[in-house]
Amino acid sequence: MSVFTAAADQSLCTPLPVLGKGVSVPLVTGGEVTYAALDYAASAPALQRVWDDVAAYAPYYGSVHRGAGYLSQLSTDLFENSRATVAEFLGCRAEDQVIFTRSTTDSLNLLAAVVPADCQVFVYETEHHASLLPWRDARVTYLNAPRTPAQAVETLERALADRDPYGPALVCVTGASNVTGELWPVKELAAAAHAHGARIVLDAAQLAPHHPVDITDLDVDWIAFSGHKLYAPFGSGVLAGRADWLRDAEPYLAGGGASRRVARRGDGGVDVEWHTTAARHEAGSPNVIGVYSIASACKALTEAGFDNLVAREQHLVTAVRTGLAEVPEVKVLSLFGDDAPRVGVISFVVEGWNSSHFAAALSAEYGIGVRDGLFCAHPLVRTLLGGDPQEVGECGAPEAEPGERSLNAIRVSFGAGTPDEHIERFVRAVKELVSEGAQWKYRTEDGRCVPDRGTAQL
Repeated sequence: MSVFTAAADQSLCTPLPVLGKGVSVPLVTGGEVTYAALDYAASAPALQRVWDDVAAYAPYYGSVHRGAGYLSQLSTDLFENSRATVAEFLGCRAEDQVIFTRSTTDSLNLLAAVVPADCQVFVYETEHHASLLPWRDARVTYLNAPRTPAQAVETLERALADRDPYGPALVCVTGASNVTGELWPVKELAAAAHAHGARIVLDAAQLAPHHPVDITDLDVDWIAFSGHKLYAPFGSGVLAGRADWLRDAEPYLAGGGASRRVARRGDGGVDVEWHTTAARHEAGSPNVIGVYSIASACKALTEAGFDNLVAREQHLVTAVRTGLAEVPEVKVLSLFGDDAPRVGVISFVVEGWNSSHFAAALSAEYGIGVRDGLFCAHPLVRTLLGGDPQEVGECGAPEAEPGERSLNAIRVSFGAGTPDEHIERFVRAVKELVSEGAQWKYRTEDGRCVPDRGTAQL
């Protein structure tokens, strides 16, 4: 009995309706097939529920906090109610602030802009670049990749014990790896940080779409995530958590909305009183539709029930890992080992294949969309592939022949909208490509491996 047949005997929820589920794409070998979107870790498809909510609101679109008219007032209420919805979704404390940003990257850059001048930041080399790179004005300690969750905690404790205990400190850590999908021991890391007088921010970009994230239960100081990974459209994100550093720092952007009062001085200058609320870091006309879409996604996931969503996703994780384990040429990348809990994000390499060539063949010959490269986590992927984490790399296809090995990988990722058929097709395609080879010739063009339209079928 296959993993998929066995699932019929389980009370698993059906996939949530998402946009694009019936889109057909052409195959280079002829004909069309329904597109299998297996790149959720980059951007998950928007939930149909979210799109419907946004469409229902669109005729009432108005600028928030700006006007006395009905549509402006309605939009303002919707905007602030969305803030309350997100706070509830994250289990925020009464004194926490929820700030709307453009993305996880924007959220972490905002936090980096408000940390005290003498703050020391601790970040693992395993982080996504959104977490790894924003801390340019702080003293940064980069921690080596741990090989167990316990080692992650021990590494942090040693680093914090060796720091100057009199200055502020911040730990930045992911909740689920965007490369391996493995869950990190966030609660234990938060306890270690606080025991040494440090604060901690959780990059929940890959965790929030797959698991409940509760800022109070995890005891983290801030949480950052993106709407486009949480089944909402592009262009919106969240930074939620402690208000003091946010309130004490200069606004992330200076302008209307962040300012409470502005007056000319007698000497010709300008005096500004900035807001102390979340508005302090939300200058300009906000992305009302993006904010509302995040709130809609939060409601949809809560109503669907994370227990049900997690159970079904783990069924898909098991199916993918079982299928890949049947192909000796496939190596799945992992920090913490096969038994580590993980979300629906799995990266691998195939012996004898350039990863970009393999991903291109999955797309062109099977209609399956995955990602190849270094996944904006260059040091981690280099480490997992046995390369030098300090080696310079770039995302996308390298200048290499299709069959030539390269230090990049293939990532398959999925979630609440993924049907069993897409996973079945992916596993079957991997086995066929490894055993029979590609049916078409490929070449590198502008950094991408693409079908060579000028050659005949193999």
